[in-house]
Amino acid sequence: MESQRIGDTTSTSSIDHHMPYNTSFMYHSTLNSNNNQEPPTFDFGELEEAIVLQGVKMNNDDSFKSPLYGAGINRPAATLEMFPSWPTKVHDTLRGSSKSIGGEQSSDSDSALNTTISSRGEANVELESPSKSNYEKTLRRLAQNREAARKSRLRKKAYVQQLETSRMRLAQLEQELQRARSQGIFMGGGSTGPNISSGASMFDMDYSRWLDDDQRQICELRTALQAHLGDGELRIIVDAYIAHYDHIFLLKGVVAKSDLFHLLTGIWASPAERGFLWLGGFKPSDLIKMLITQLDPLTQQQIVGIYSLQQSSQQAEEALSQGLEQLKQSLIETIATCSVNDGMHHMAIALGKLANLESFVHQADNLRQQTIHQLHRILTIRQSARCFMMIGEYYGRLRALSSLWASRPRE
Repeated sequence: MESQRIGDTTSTSSIDHHMPYNTSFMYHSTLNSNNNQEPPTFDFGELEEAIVLQGVKMNNDDSFKSPLYGAGINRPAATLEMFPSWPTKVHDTLRGSSKSIGGEQSSDSDSALNTTISSRGEANVELESPSKSNYEKTLRRLAQNREAARKSRLRKKAYVQQLETSRMRLAQLEQELQRARSQGIFMGGGSTGPNISSGASMFDMDYSRWLDDDQRQICELRTALQAHLGDGELRIIVDAYIAHYDHIFLLKGVVAKSDLFHLLTGIWASPAERGFLWLGGFKPSDLIKMLITQLDPLTQQQIVGIYSLQQSSQQAEEALSQGLEQLKQSLIETIATCSVNDGMHHMAIALGKLANLESFVHQADNLRQQTIHQLHRILTIRQSARCFMMIGEYYGRLRALSSLWASRPRE
């Protein structure tokens, strides 16, 4: 017992040396009370070890609870200082080690958290990339739909314009037919007549449009002369009028191949014009005679050129007229000598001679066209404008005379 007490005293004194006053007082009071009683079976060393381990665990938990509960919870419990069974250095070392362990775990948790966030970000990118591609596809599809709708509207607009143009064209054709019937162009009810071929009907329509264009060209020439335009601008209008006449000669060449007698009889012309026809058109020499009295003043060289043109035109007209008369006489003889036995042979010869009529009409149109171009070369640009304006007005008066003749009162 003495040895035990001495040992206890020694250990107590050693502990007192390292212990604060209040803690030492509590320890001695407890020890004295234990000396008076039976020593219990409880070991204070095990209690201290449990408390220290509990403190380490609490320190580890503080690294996770500190963001939620604040910095005040990081302080260790007061009971850790009550029974220090190890030296203070060891206790501080344990506290530091516990903090380092907590820090490592905190760093591990932070790295794990960063890894989780990064993985979530990658997942979000992976999730967003398909949605972004779908969004771009939707935008492209909408743009394509808008473009298709725009093209559809343009096609619809063009179709409506085409329908409107066709309607106006049909109305114009109806007016031309009505005007042609009133002028006596169509005989026997117009195009419904049995003797009117499709080529002849087409030529009648083209000629009616040509007349409308002729009126417009004459108005342009008259306006240009009244406005005293320059020679350059006036030349453009004159050249357009010459091209306008070239077009009617082209149309006549087409109908001469399909229906020659329609062109020769002059059914396409007004009744007054038919009285002056020569091989399906006007006589160039008669036209020059009309112009000579209207084109004053002319230079001596121009007068000589115009008279020379008139003389050559008359010679060509006489040659064609003589050839036409010879053809008619030969045709009469062929048909007259036709017998029953060799009738088909003579008819074949007569058909060949009738085919020669096309060449006569073609030569007559060439003479008319050359006369127009020769007049343009002889005259100045302003004189040419006056010349073509007078030609158009002359034939316009003939057509007006035909309308008056057709609408005259009949007894």
